[in-house]
Amino acid sequence: MENRRSTVGFWIAIALLAMVLFGSFLLNIGLFAAQFAGRAPGVDGDYPVDQMPELDEVWSYGKGKVKVARIPLIGVIVRGRRERMFGYEPDLVESVLRQVRAATNDDDMRAIILEVDSPGGGVTASDDIYNALMDFKERDPDRKVVVFMRDLTASGGYYAAMAGDYLMAEPTSVVGSVGVIMQSLNMKGLGDKIGLSAVTIKSGENKDILNPFEEVDPQHVAMLQELIDDMYDRFAAIVVQSRGLADRTLLDGRIFTARGALINKMIDGIGYWDDAVKKTQELLDEGDLYVIRYYQKMSFMETLFSAKMPALPDMTMLEAPRFMYLWKP
Repeated sequence: MENRRSTVGFWIAIALLAMVLFGSFLLNIGLFAAQFAGRAPGVDGDYPVDQMPELDEVWSYGKGKVKVARIPLIGVIVRGRRERMFGYEPDLVESVLRQVRAATNDDDMRAIILEVDSPGGGVTASDDIYNALMDFKERDPDRKVVVFMRDLTASGGYYAAMAGDYLMAEPTSVVGSVGVIMQSLNMKGLGDKIGLSAVTIKSGENKDILNPFEEVDPQHVAMLQELIDDMYDRFAAIVVQSRGLADRTLLDGRIFTARGALINKMIDGIGYWDDAVKKTQELLDEGDLYVIRYYQKMSFMETLFSAKMPALPDMTMLEAPRFMYLWKP
């Protein structure tokens, strides 16, 4: 029995070693391929890859000649690559911005259909997407942006949607949540119970706002509230202007069903994908459309490290507090 256990343990060790060696082999192959794959576009000065991204296109919908891009805004709107157990997920914000820039630089592009399914996210990230969509229209006044809302278009997702000339939600959509939120954990009580305290070396009285191991300072709360109110004013002003609302009564963070959003002028129509396409045709005063999707080919290394693997646990509540246009019930 003892020998059998030793044998099993030996083979387990061999299997683990083989897995490590195989992973190392794949990594070296990737590095070798990257080294001899040639220089990336833009390195030699042929064009600025971020300002004028060249993305591949795939024919998505329609049989016409009027070119329209469908761009997805799906997920939490935050910058940075979300870490997985192995690799990462691409930066959502930069991906959307690159697609909008590609559409903006395409003189044949007549419209964008922005497909939104998002609870919102970062204040600046949401504003960046909104601004990019506005630039798309300003480049050519005849261009249009149609926003097609799927399951959820809340907070920062709704902020970005304010660039739309027409907002259409699916019948079961949830819409709204205009506002700003900032959350943090305070562990002063827990720290006192278990004998845990913080040592903070700071240059000013306000340098450690929301220190989780100190009592919440009302003055700090007042300072942060002032910032949040200012960010809310910008959000609400954009919504009031875009939607033609009389006041901010409904812009208190509440959410709406598609029907409620339509009644309260938060959207323009209810329908499905085909209805969004037809509305785009109407706005452009054109017949059938030629709808494309963008995608960007990835190198071997990018494919390897962006492989779909289990995501790490969501630890956002333990991160530093951030100002967010986010629906977080």
